[in-house]
Amino acid sequence: MLMAPVRQLGEGERGAVERLLDQDPYAAAQVAERVAAHGLSWWRAEGRIFGYGARRRIESICWSGGHLTPVCASRPAVEAFAERLGAEERICSSIVGRADAVLGLWELLSPRWGPARDIREDQPLLVADAPPEVPPDPRVRLVGMTEVDLLFPASVAMYTEEVGASPLAGDGGRSYRRRVTDLVRARRAYALIVDGEVLFKAELAIVTRHTAQIQGVWVAPAWRGRGLAAGAMAAVMADALGRVAPTLSLYVNHYNVAARRLYRRCGFREVGAFATVLF
Repeated sequence: MLMAPVRQLGEGERGAVERLLDQDPYAAAQVAERVAAHGLSWWRAEGRIFGYGARRRIESICWSGGHLTPVCASRPAVEAFAERLGAEERICSSIVGRADAVLGLWELLSPRWGPARDIREDQPLLVADAPPEVPPDPRVRLVGMTEVDLLFPASVAMYTEEVGASPLAGDGGRSYRRRVTDLVRARRAYALIVDGEVLFKAELAIVTRHTAQIQGVWVAPAWRGRGLAAGAMAAVMADALGRVAPTLSLYVNHYNVAARRLYRRCGFREVGAFATVLF
């Protein structure tokens, strides 16, 4: 089959890329944030954007950096991206995005890049555009810069539990601590802290003009099942919708029944499915 060419895109094609990202504002949020902050200059964005389609008509794109994320990727685009990327060594720690494109990429790349550490094939993508009817917990607030040392162990616990690997590996956690600190500095980290203990935390990990993507939702193990999460999540949603973005989005593992019940109670609706391949 003759495929349209895949090429690395540059700053001169930023307008076309932004129009494509706008077609899928929730699934493409991570890429959109990078493009808004750094443009398409790979040395600033720490990643490359490949485009699929004729010279004057970009049909699909694929972000290649710490994560590999296809956007608006049809099956022919997936095949073309896999052909281009499979000729290189893997640099990403995960493939994440719309399930059909991610699983299609992995089907083609796994003989060259495998094995994966974990494959999460069904992660409902959820969106909310109004505060929930659940009363917000007034104790939930933005984390201050002097509280990073309190937040960091909870963040490590959440990451280890969710990803199945410690963020302290490799560099002793320095890069992860920078990430946590940056979120606090940007007023995107929330917590419920009582007597120096973090009982709940969540972050706005990605912010675009369309949406703020919530990640890192965590309740201390001793406080799970005690009705704390709904009010805490409602507080995050109320602040984020009023201050940061017109919608909120997140994705969740399909088997996490308790979390899906919580998000449904807080007014999130399903708009698609993500998948993640972890290395």
